[in-house]
Amino acid sequence: MKGIILAGGAGSRLYPVSKVYSKQLTLIYDKPLIYYPLSILMLSNIREILIISNEETIPLYQKLFDDGSDYGIRIEYALQTAPNGIAESFIIGEDFIGKDGATLILGDNIFYGNLDFIYKAMEKNDGATIFGYRVNDPERYGIVEFDEKGKAISIEEKPAKPRSNFAVPGLYVYDNDVVNISKNIKPSPRGELEITDVNNVYLNKGKLNVEKIGRGVAWLDTGTPESLLQASNFFGVIEDRQGLKVACIEEIAFNKGFIDQSKFENVLSKIPKSLYKSYLEKILKER
Repeated sequence: MKGIILAGGAGSRLYPVSKVYSKQLTLIYDKPLIYYPLSILMLSNIREILIISNEETIPLYQKLFDDGSDYGIRIEYALQTAPNGIAESFIIGEDFIGKDGATLILGDNIFYGNLDFIYKAMEKNDGATIFGYRVNDPERYGIVEFDEKGKAISIEEKPAKPRSNFAVPGLYVYDNDVVNISKNIKPSPRGELEITDVNNVYLNKGKLNVEKIGRGVAWLDTGTPESLLQASNFFGVIEDRQGLKVACIEEIAFNKGFIDQSKFENVLSKIPKSLYKSYLEKILKER
């Protein structure tokens, strides 16, 4: 299974900050937003990851992560020249994906809690798995409709009259067919290759699984100043209460065995004096 982070977009709702840098580089408590989706892929044991973004932002991601070797993973980068839709990720990433399945996570989506349901979906690697998260404002999202047996029967993008309250978060698990499916869908009226159209192809083939996300899992879509503030406050409280960091990719790499203690110490030596470094030193000491 390969991992893709789509981390482009204009971020117009975050203007004027988005005039200077990508929203995926904005601060969520103590680290850039992109650390959170990256950590989800790493926690899922995905070690080959493609970051797709625009020409201005890719060098900044490269400065952050380089080739990923400090974390025991391999990171590649690819250019999306214009916001042509989420599904274009699989066309851009065709060579990277090769014959594998692909998990796509949007760079501004955060998940927190017991994520076993994600890991199980990745293990299946047959057809497609998307997720349904209950929301209060379904007209803002792609919405899944279920029959009386709980089976998904339709997906509609930002419906005026939603048929359920279950939104589709920005995390998608596909088998290798997703590449050809993405190549053969047509742009929507707004000129984009819509991920909903990809999901509907799988649905019509009877190969789409929709997992409802239960209570106890937080999905944060950080596209507005308000949601960025809420996410920062949320993780600030958690980290302050527990004394444990969320989405600390160095810690994840160490705990997962992606890097050994010698490599961890080497990575630690390159981090300037900071609270972040002090935390990692504590992790090392506790080992």
